[in-house]
Amino acid sequence: MEQPIIGFHLDAENHWVAKLSCGHFQHVRHNPPWSERPWVISQNGRTGMLGFKLNCKKCDTGSPPDQE
Repeated sequence: MEQPIIGFHLDAENHWVAKLSCGHFQHVRHNPPWSERPWVISQNGRTGMLGFKLNCKKCDTGSPPDQE
């Protein structure tokens, strides 16, 4: 199910994580060549992606919201 991004935070390993409107978190790594997300490395890039919808597999499986 697609859910909009409402914020970002860094995890314990300094990887960016998107917070989705459903309450789930999803890593958004820029790790070429496996994942190309150059927007994640700058504040302006992340701000520009607020509202962008990501597919939330946790919603698909009925998982409870993630804890901060």
